[in-house]
Amino acid sequence: MLTAARRLRRNGHHVRVMADPAMRPEVETSGFPFVTWRRAPTGTAADPVDVSNIQDFLRRAVFDPAGLYAADLRDEIERMPTDAALVLDALFGGTLGAEASGVPFALLSPHVSLRPLPGMPPVTSGLTQPETPEERAEIDAANAKQAETINEFLPHLNRTRASLGLAPLADVFDLFDRADRLLLATSRAFDFEADALPDNFRYVGPLLDVPTWSQSLQAEAWRAPWPVASGRPRALIACSTGAQGQHDMFQRMIDAMGSLEIDALATAGPNLDVADLRAPKNVHLTRGAPHDLVMKNVSVVIAQGGHGTTTRSLINGLPQLILPIGRDQAANAARVEAKGAGLQLPPSASEADIAAAVSRLIAEPQFTLAARLIGEAMKADIDRSGLVDEMEAIAAAGRAARQLSKRLSLRKSA
Repeated sequence: MLTAARRLRRNGHHVRVMADPAMRPEVETSGFPFVTWRRAPTGTAADPVDVSNIQDFLRRAVFDPAGLYAADLRDEIERMPTDAALVLDALFGGTLGAEASGVPFALLSPHVSLRPLPGMPPVTSGLTQPETPEERAEIDAANAKQAETINEFLPHLNRTRASLGLAPLADVFDLFDRADRLLLATSRAFDFEADALPDNFRYVGPLLDVPTWSQSLQAEAWRAPWPVASGRPRALIACSTGAQGQHDMFQRMIDAMGSLEIDALATAGPNLDVADLRAPKNVHLTRGAPHDLVMKNVSVVIAQGGHGTTTRSLINGLPQLILPIGRDQAANAARVEAKGAGLQLPPSASEADIAAAVSRLIAEPQFTLAARLIGEAMKADIDRSGLVDEMEAIAAAGRAARQLSKRLSLRKSA
C-alpha cells in the first residue's frame, strides 16, 4: 500500500493512509498523514493469529466487523474531499465503505487474486494450472467449494449492505465487481492463465519498496557472515514475518543445512526468538537482515512462500524451496514449481527431504534459468506499472462527479 502511495505522491497527488494503529510509525515515517480506525477492531482482534478454523476466522476478521470498517471509511471520506480510494482486497468492510461513499475506488491485491477467476485454482488450494479435463474438474470443484464456504456469510453481508443503503449481492465475490478497478500487484508472467479476466481487472506488477525498518538494516554496514573465499554455495533461509506456528519447521530447515557443503544465513523474523533456535556451524542465525542485499550473494532461497519473499527471490534470479503453511503461500509455491523456478515440500518435510531438494536447486541449472526469466519479466512489469494511470483515471472521474454535484447544488440554492 505504501509503495502505491509513494508512486501517487511522486505524480503530485495528496495521499492519506487509514490503517491499524500499529502501522502509524511506518506510515508517518513515510511522510503520509495517518488516520486510524475508530469503531473497527484493531491489532489481533482485527487479524487473529489462530486461523485453524477458517469459518470462525472469516466471521471474526472479515464479516462481523465489516459494518464498522465501512462506517469509519465513509466518515473519513466525508471529512475531507476525496477523489478516489484504494482499498486492500481482503478488507471487505472497507470496500463497502468506499462504495457507500460514492467515490470511485480500486481494490489492491498484494498477492495472486482472491477473486475466483475461471480456469484458475482458488488462492488457498495449492492446485496448479489445469492441463487435462480431470485437472479442470478438480479446479472447478475447488472453486465451487470455496464459493460455498464464503457464501455462508452472504446473508450477513447483505444485511450490512442494506444498512448502508447498498443493493444486495447474489454472491460474496460479486463485491469485487463493485470496484472501478481490481489491481493485482503481481506479474502476469508469474501467474497462471485464466480463461478470461473481468473488465475491471489489471495487472500492475509487484509493489516492493523496502519498509523503513528494513531500510535501517540496509543503512548499517551489513557484513556477510560467510568466508569470502569459501567457494561454497550460499543459501538464505527466510522465516515468514507472520505468526503461523512455524518454529519446528524453521528449525528443520536450519538443521537440514548441516548436512550440506554450503553456507547459509537464516533470518528468524519478528515472531520467533533466536534464543529458542539452534544452528549448525555453517548457518548464521539472526533476527533480521536486508534481504535485498543478501539475495545478491546467495544461490538459493528456502522460505514459506509469502508473496514478498517469493517475488524478491525471482527478481534476483534465485530458485526457491517453499514449504507453505497458509494464506497465499500454497498458491505461490504452486506457481514457482509449475514454472520450473523451484520446488515445494509440505511443512512436515524431514531434514533429509529439505536437504535433498536444496541440493537439486543448487546442482541443476534449469531452476536458476527459469527463475531469471520470470524475474526479468517481473522487472519489466515494475518499470511499466499502470497503477498510477489507473488510479488517476478513476480519480479524475471522482473529481468531475464532485464538481458536477457542487454546481447542481448551487443552482438549486439559486
